[in-house]
Amino acid sequence: MVSTPPAATHNSGRQYVPDVPESVLDQASPNQFLMPLTAQVNGKDHLEIGGCDVVTLVQQFGSPLYVLDEATLRAACRQYRQAFQRHYPGESLVIYASKAWNCLAVCAIAASEGLGLDVVSGGELHTALTAGVDPSVIYLHGNNKSVDELQMAIATGITIVVDNWLELETLVELAKATSAADESPQAPVRIMLRLTPGIECHTHDYIRTGHLDSKFGFDPDQIESVFAFVQQHSTVLHCVGLHAHIGSQIFELQPHQDLAGVLVQWLVKAADYGLTLEELDIGGGLGIRYTESDDPPSIDQWTQVICKAVVDACGDRQIPLPKLIAEPGRSLIGSACVTAYTLGSQKTVPGIRTYVTVDGGMSDNPRPITYQSLYRTVVANRMSAPMTEAVTVAGKHCESGDVLIKDATLPPTHPGDILVVMGTGAYNYSMASNYNRLPRPASVLVGEGDASLILRRETYADLLAHDCLPHRLTRPPSEGSGS
Repeated sequence: MVSTPPAATHNSGRQYVPDVPESVLDQASPNQFLMPLTAQVNGKDHLEIGGCDVVTLVQQFGSPLYVLDEATLRAACRQYRQAFQRHYPGESLVIYASKAWNCLAVCAIAASEGLGLDVVSGGELHTALTAGVDPSVIYLHGNNKSVDELQMAIATGITIVVDNWLELETLVELAKATSAADESPQAPVRIMLRLTPGIECHTHDYIRTGHLDSKFGFDPDQIESVFAFVQQHSTVLHCVGLHAHIGSQIFELQPHQDLAGVLVQWLVKAADYGLTLEELDIGGGLGIRYTESDDPPSIDQWTQVICKAVVDACGDRQIPLPKLIAEPGRSLIGSACVTAYTLGSQKTVPGIRTYVTVDGGMSDNPRPITYQSLYRTVVANRMSAPMTEAVTVAGKHCESGDVLIKDATLPPTHPGDILVVMGTGAYNYSMASNYNRLPRPASVLVGEGDASLILRRETYADLLAHDCLPHRLTRPPSEGSGS
């Protein structure tokens, strides 16, 4: 297993591209690389991904443009699935946390690689079902699911990860109403219970979900009451297991070991209430390499630690191994995508900084302004040019904080150059907006020299598609001009 990526080359004066031999493409852990595994420099000195020249892609599809490498995404899916098969002696299931990027093509790829899907809304669920994902491997999360979303989940037969008392009580009412309205007996609603394990990890406050001060899950002092309630309503609720998630972009392994022990402890306690729980979902959270200094564990390392911790905890308590579920998101797709921009204006503030501006920004990547996230970038049309300038890459939005990268090291740049930002597969398109009425970018799936459009670029007409102009606000153009 290749667990250590090749050294980045920013400090050597050349721009970074991975050097992954084709023979180890499926073994190289994608989350440890700044770029997709197929990235290389072609004979034109252009960045190439999936056999496609990124400069040519921009000419064909425009910019900003999300470029998703199919080989890297599939490699990550396979590594997770195979690692659990290798390290866990019981049954396992990897489900893609699709909030990272939920669209028809991505859902279809994950399903074709044998993964289930984690969804957090009716919209994500509808997308997954339309992409052909089997409902039996779809899990619905969320701390404030609507009645419509719960009804949709019940009707499709997916598993609902219950987050709070209101949801639990609402499900009982909906399940009873469904049974009463149908002449044939209804199977109990399949649920899991989300617990707050009280485990801290070093990540951004906004993406820490396992500590006690969290909006997600049942707290430890509620769990036994929840078990009793579920057993009381076992004719309409079928509780199959427990779930917890401790956060995102995590490089530490110890918190995941601790999580296994906590969950198995509550698995044992559930038996005291007559509940036989057969599934254990330990969440996801493995980080990716956004900058040269990031050093995340490999997919195999993370999986091995998780599996051993669950096996040891079950062995200590002498209980059968549960079906082990993991739900990676960022580490599956984050490194598989880059965003290509076209450079525009520049501004030098003497003695302070030089700004170079791209044709997108916070509307296609809100993570820097939201989480102070760091990224790396290259000039795709001059990959061998020496990097001699320190610049700040700014977006085009009417917002002073619309800065993608501070103090980026680049070659001298010119308007029209193609700037590529790495590691934009997770929480970029999925969090994109129409701020300043910018249409959302297109996305292409690349592989073996072929590029397929998977998300079309929005148009100005799309921006107005849901606008409604009350009749009283319409008047002849002449009346709108002052005199």
